[in-house]
Amino acid sequence: MEKRWWKEAVVYQIYPRSFMDSNGDGIGDIKGITSKLDYLQELGIDVVWLSPVYQSPNDDNGYDISDYRNIMDEFGTMADWEEMLSEMHKRNIKLMMDLVVNHSSDEHAWFVESRKSKDNKYRDYYIWRPGKDGKEPNNWESIFSGSAWQYDDQTGEYYLHLFSKKQPDLNWENPGLRQEIYDMMKFWLDKGIDGFRMDVINFISKMEGLPSAPEEPGKKYVSGSQYFMNGPRIHEFLQEMNKEVLSKYDIITVGEMPGVTPEQGILYTGEDRNELQMVFQFEHMGIDGGPGGKWDLIPFDLVKLKRILSKWQVELYGKGWNSLYWNNHDQPRVVSRFGNDKEYRVLSAKMLATCLHMMQGTPYIYQGEEIGMTNVQFTSIEDYKDIETLNMYKQKVYENGESPEKVMESIYAKGRDNARTPVQWNDQENAGFTTGTPWLAVNPNYKQINVEAALADPNSVFHYYKKLIQLRKENEMIVYGQYELLNEEHPHIFAYLRSYNGEQLLVVTNFSSEEQEFHCSKKLDYTNSQRFIGNYDEIEEVEDIHQFRLRPWEAIVYKLS
Repeated sequence: MEKRWWKEAVVYQIYPRSFMDSNGDGIGDIKGITSKLDYLQELGIDVVWLSPVYQSPNDDNGYDISDYRNIMDEFGTMADWEEMLSEMHKRNIKLMMDLVVNHSSDEHAWFVESRKSKDNKYRDYYIWRPGKDGKEPNNWESIFSGSAWQYDDQTGEYYLHLFSKKQPDLNWENPGLRQEIYDMMKFWLDKGIDGFRMDVINFISKMEGLPSAPEEPGKKYVSGSQYFMNGPRIHEFLQEMNKEVLSKYDIITVGEMPGVTPEQGILYTGEDRNELQMVFQFEHMGIDGGPGGKWDLIPFDLVKLKRILSKWQVELYGKGWNSLYWNNHDQPRVVSRFGNDKEYRVLSAKMLATCLHMMQGTPYIYQGEEIGMTNVQFTSIEDYKDIETLNMYKQKVYENGESPEKVMESIYAKGRDNARTPVQWNDQENAGFTTGTPWLAVNPNYKQINVEAALADPNSVFHYYKKLIQLRKENEMIVYGQYELLNEEHPHIFAYLRSYNGEQLLVVTNFSSEEQEFHCSKKLDYTNSQRFIGNYDEIEEVEDIHQFRLRPWEAIVYKLS
């Protein structure tokens, strides 16, 4: 297996609006990020993935870009951005920017031109179609609910928007558009950035003819994902992007790819494929969503989680590369989701970190995860800002007549604003995030959970993350070792082996608030075993590593040689 710096790196995601506000307007900004780089250096991270800071009307918090080569006024200036990059590089931190090219904003100059007339030069940069029988061109549903088509009076046609109606999809079939995108990517790479995280990049190739999806009873619009996820020309487009741009720089690339399988993951990330280096898959993120999708809550199932993560570990081994994550700006906080954020917040946050960081792949930490930030429960829908959440609430409560209390329960569990409450820096007003009024309210538990308290406490979640990162840097086995799942059917224990150059790591984690007994049927040589890391301070001596007791939310790793 080829050794590469990005396989050995640990990435930290910054959602700029909620990270740190430097000027008191209530919105996190670039100068705020620069002011906290010493903190990130202290944690030990190698790469920052920065969510979009480009010019945008902010319909979907910056994922609707109106100018790809300029910085959003709320975040600062290009000079602020250049200073941030320079300060990152001084601290040996690389910068990965967000690339959002499945869609633009409807305020982008290309779209403004595109909607002027059917023969405009930019018309074909987007996906326009005449209606069918006085209705939309097909029955696809937008990911943010409602139709994926918007009628435009000016030319009497509809344009496709898989997300918000202010996010029209770009037409990748047009070679001129693709060239514009590659030029824009070079613009940022030549400024010195170190890679791209690519937003829903496996949506860019749509099936010819854009057919309607099979109808579902009682539904006007249905998911058309089979016609735009991993579409017919996706590999051709990514290989062209690699040839034109990516191959010319030593950078890190990761593609966000809902609906991708390990087989497809190998095609996207194989070293001989000349596409991307990693994908973000979402299988494990769908584990607590029922047949009705993300908002249809079902109980967490550890056996299912183990199967999914192990499948990716095993099938990509030696063929592709995994990205490892529990959290991001679109997902609820993992300690509230798969852990216990009440009695065992610190222990379960450390357990979850151990379970993930000991696997093969590049780990991603989302801001606040490293101090064990939790989900939030605002009392009123008025306190929420996320477009997906608000659209869903409107549809379910006002259109379908569902109970507001029931819908709020699913928002508390799965809403994207769980991840977007401001970072809790200290126990002062607004958690030290801003001197003004924060754009989204701070989680009320900031008095107890904050960076200042975490830095001062040697047993905090922060110091545990720091240790995990350090171990990864010192032990190639964590990066490159082979993975093998143990106790596949155990409902509460997630245990696995990593093997590399004659050494092994035994990772055993308890996903429950009760004690559990670990029994290993595989014969292990533990004559020279030593405790590698664990999340309990009081160490219990283990006579035989084939069977021992795990305390609530315990994580323990043994090195065997």
